[in-house]
Amino acid sequence: MTKFISYFRVSTQRQGKSGLGLAAQQRKISDFVAGAGMLIAEFCDVQSGRDDTRVELQRAIQLAKRENAKIVIARLDRFSRRVSFIASILEQGIGLVCAEMPNATDFQLHIFAALAQEERRLISERTKAALAEAKRRGKILGSNGRNLAAKNRKAADEFAAQLRAKLDEDLLRRSYSEIARHLNEARITTVNGRKFYPQTVKNYLKRGA
Repeated sequence: MTKFISYFRVSTQRQGKSGLGLAAQQRKISDFVAGAGMLIAEFCDVQSGRDDTRVELQRAIQLAKRENAKIVIARLDRFSRRVSFIASILEQGIGLVCAEMPNATDFQLHIFAALAQEERRLISERTKAALAEAKRRGKILGSNGRNLAAKNRKAADEFAAQLRAKLDEDLLRRSYSEIARHLNEARITTVNGRKFYPQTVKNYLKRGA
């Protein structure tokens, strides 16, 4: 029976939107694995897809090597946004399966990743050109975005302070995984009403320090 390791990634700003939320990813992967093999582990990062050194991603890769298991993802961009990184994983002999297109070959995954990367580059160029043109015309840019960012930072800072106050010194000395488990068992949620993961705990405690 094929062994699978599921990997999820969500970002704090886009979580739960456009089919990129954790629940949507879990549903896609669960539906795929149910008829394809056995799930032996799950890993999740709450982090930008630009960083391929994500802690949980690296743990998933190492476990896949040890167990000769395949990593299954809901969408290709949940794994990485860089063609070179995806290529390096496949070259190491680690099986990568995308639940959204389970029959895709390694070659097709390369092509899809390359197309997605090029599309992001074009979008970035068009956005920069539009902003440059708006600036040339004298338009003040980013005021709404700055106000929203400041509001979100304030809310996150306040929540981090409240969270730290709920944890005693003994618990604060434990691992992020243990703290996350304690918070979830106590039915305490994040500022967005989500469950805690080790990386989530780390982010909040560093903010509240």
